[in-house]
Amino acid sequence: MFKRLKKLLSGTRSYQAAQGGRRGSAMRTMHHPLQSIAASRGTLAARARYLAANNPLAASGVEAWVSALVGTGVKGQAKAGAPLRGILNDAFENWTDEADADGLTDFYGQQALIARRVVIDGEAVAIFVQDGDRISIRVVEAEQLDASYTASLINGNVVVQGVEHDAEGKRVAFHIFDKPASMDFASMRKRTRYPASEVMHVFRREVPGQVRGISWFAPVIVRLNDLDGWRDAQMVRQRMAAMLAGFIVSTDGSAEPGEGDQSGSTVVGGWEPGTLQYLEPGQDIRFSDPAKIGAEVIDFADITEREIAVGLGLPDYLLSGDLSDVNYSSIRAGMVEFRRRVEALQHGLLAFQFLRPVWRRWATLEVLSGRVEATVADALPVSWITPKVHWVDPAKDVRAEIEAVAAGLMSRREAVAARGIDIEQLDAEIAADNARAASLGLTFSTTPPAANDNQPAAQAAA
Repeated sequence: MFKRLKKLLSGTRSYQAAQGGRRGSAMRTMHHPLQSIAASRGTLAARARYLAANNPLAASGVEAWVSALVGTGVKGQAKAGAPLRGILNDAFENWTDEADADGLTDFYGQQALIARRVVIDGEAVAIFVQDGDRISIRVVEAEQLDASYTASLINGNVVVQGVEHDAEGKRVAFHIFDKPASMDFASMRKRTRYPASEVMHVFRREVPGQVRGISWFAPVIVRLNDLDGWRDAQMVRQRMAAMLAGFIVSTDGSAEPGEGDQSGSTVVGGWEPGTLQYLEPGQDIRFSDPAKIGAEVIDFADITEREIAVGLGLPDYLLSGDLSDVNYSSIRAGMVEFRRRVEALQHGLLAFQFLRPVWRRWATLEVLSGRVEATVADALPVSWITPKVHWVDPAKDVRAEIEAVAAGLMSRREAVAARGIDIEQLDAEIAADNARAASLGLTFSTTPPAANDNQPAAQAAA
């Protein structure tokens, strides 16, 4: 009776993946993602940091994401009217050199640092440092945001892993240690409460209600670790197979002692390629005969690397640098999809959580200090120009862009911004070049010839 009832209930599940039995019991589940993130994020970040420092594929994946997200830097371009727009853009570009409170890089270098920490640690934390009417930014370790601090405060606020929320769930403050978590500072660290307006917490939100970020390496850490072990084993096997040695058996009982360190009856080490080793009479030596590395082993390694690339959200050739199986169509299709993913992260993560707060704070201080004569409302609108994306086929892409501008399908400003260039600066340079050429009596062809696939036939007809 019980078996019939169990069979009847299990049959009501329409989704095979939700069924029980032997197959279903082998499937792992995650019922509470927020709790899983809270419990695992620290361990995942620590393991990701180790892999990024020691594993070539992991290091390549980090650099690929940093290059795609930031490159030479995402530049701000004010949306104000003509005179004010140029003033703001020039002032912001001058400020980028003093943006780093530690004085080690500029604003674009800080962007790269934040992107790197988001990929590896899952999150990045930056604090505004204000000195009078001047502002700078200090990027701190994500672990300085005290993940061990979770409490209910007497004012009704709740602190979750160092992030304080009000009764409505809005972030109002961050509890951050003033020094990194190293042995030198363990007894001297002081936790400080920073208002949310002073902190930029950058991470990819994957679950509603998520408080802290999780490493982008989470889906591939096990694969990378297993691949590391497999490669080490293969390397040791190849090294042993390359140890060509000869063995001499003496018939009169005289033999030279074996090289290496004696450990009981075993000689440890001492062999090198080309060694001739004496053996005692009656002694013999044998080696294991491991299987040779065949094509199927290499294919398995390639498949594993592709799985890692997919888990990191990267085209596999960006991870491994292997372009042997890439053609024009495949690399173009892969890059188009990858660029969509990059653009979504640039605007939804990097710009919203870091770049826009920086511009708001900087522009407000520029106006209030009197360095820029404008209202705060006029100075705040801004767009962000991402680095130029290099084309697979520049001739075709440029021609398509020119036709789109001519047909009114895109603006010239949009086309110039896609190249990572400020249109105000570009137009000023073009005007200056034209004026200089005219003053010297120089004439250049600035209009490219129209493309005509039937040009020879047209000439013959003429």
